[in-house]
Amino acid sequence: MKIIKYFFWTLYRIWFYILMAIPILAMFPFLVISILKEKWYPYFFIMARIWAKFILFGMGFQYKLHQDQHIESGKSYMLTANHTSMADIMLMLAIVKNPFVFVGKHDLKNIPLFGFFYKRTCILVDRNNPKSRREVFESAQKRLNQGLSICIFPEGGVPDESVVLDEFKDGAFRLAIDHQIPIVPMTFGDNKERFSYTFFSGSPGLMRVKIHPFIETKEKTDADRKAIKEQTRNVILNQLNHFEKNKT
Repeated sequence: MKIIKYFFWTLYRIWFYILMAIPILAMFPFLVISILKEKWYPYFFIMARIWAKFILFGMGFQYKLHQDQHIESGKSYMLTANHTSMADIMLMLAIVKNPFVFVGKHDLKNIPLFGFFYKRTCILVDRNNPKSRREVFESAQKRLNQGLSICIFPEGGVPDESVVLDEFKDGAFRLAIDHQIPIVPMTFGDNKERFSYTFFSGSPGLMRVKIHPFIETKEKTDADRKAIKEQTRNVILNQLNHFEKNKT
């Protein structure tokens, strides 16, 4: 029985990467054109959402979204969520219609094909390089001035699977306060079970998502950063515990 499971999991992982490549290859000329000018990014974003939904559907994932507050068109936000899965990027793209830019690890630029577009459309950060962290703030300012939102997974990486929710880094909250934009806490309830970073794991099924009431940063200063960070983390952690108690 275990051999069958391992065989299925191996095929499932291979299938994921095939699904990643198919829409990129199909839309390749249009994707390349859309990244030639920064003002064309919203067109790239539309295709990125198609790519994300294609993968989620192809993997057998159905997402169920509950929103306490709705994201308004034309406004900029700081999007934050727990990070447990390779599918987190796809799920974020699927549920948020407003164009946004990911702040992500520079290592992902090395993924074949995906990395070509990733490094040209996302804000890359090397957390071991202070200069890189400073450049993130400059890039984020530029994107926000273009009317885009920013998405950061504030754990700063994917924690060990035994960790429910890691401690949050300061970056997302410093940016939100500096630019006086609302923080949008989101909880991804099932992504670790659906498709974690453990190779022999994963299965089709439901992905529950909760968008919580926004946390305002207007008139907040850096002195409020720690409290806002903890408030955001507690909101997400409480919802994770609720999801765990109410598994279907």
